[in-house]
Amino acid sequence: MASLQEQFLKAGLVDKKKAKQVHQDKARQQKIERRTGAESVDEARVAAQEAQRKNAERARELNAQRDAAATQKAIAAQIVQMVQQNRQHKGGGDIAYNFTHDNKIKRVYVSAAVRDHIVAGHLVIICRGDVTELVPKVIADKIAERDPSIVVQIKRATTEVDENDPYADFKVPDDLMW
Repeated sequence: MASLQEQFLKAGLVDKKKAKQVHQDKARQQKIERRTGAESVDEARVAAQEAQRKNAERARELNAQRDAAATQKAIAAQIVQMVQQNRQHKGGGDIAYNFTHDNKIKRVYVSAAVRDHIVAGHLVIICRGDVTELVPKVIADKIAERDPSIVVQIKRATTEVDENDPYADFKVPDDLMW
């Protein structure tokens, strides 16, 4: 197998004079390196290593983004599966239950028994896009670990009474419909 230099000479890409000059320069550089003990810096090699390092870093970043997207997709699939397997029937009632989600007041129609379960905290409302579902509290807690933004948090009324409250004797009933 002929060396690269010989191949260039045969192809006519370089002449003998230029090849001899390159060989002398290389020998001179090696001699200087042996004397001083310091290696010369090959800028082409350094630039190639830098480019390779940048490409590897970029590939790592792209892989991390792909992994994050795949993880998000898997979490979304888990949430959909949990909701589908554990959703509760709304009871087909005519009682409107109002709640807030994403700073908007929304409404779901449920039966009286289902409304009581929601108020008691046994059932929790899940909002995925335009779809509103009811799931048990245990499942809602698992969903909240994965994505808390789709679980509707119902604000519980406090039962503590201020001792200076002039209206303490006038209780508002829990089942008040407005």
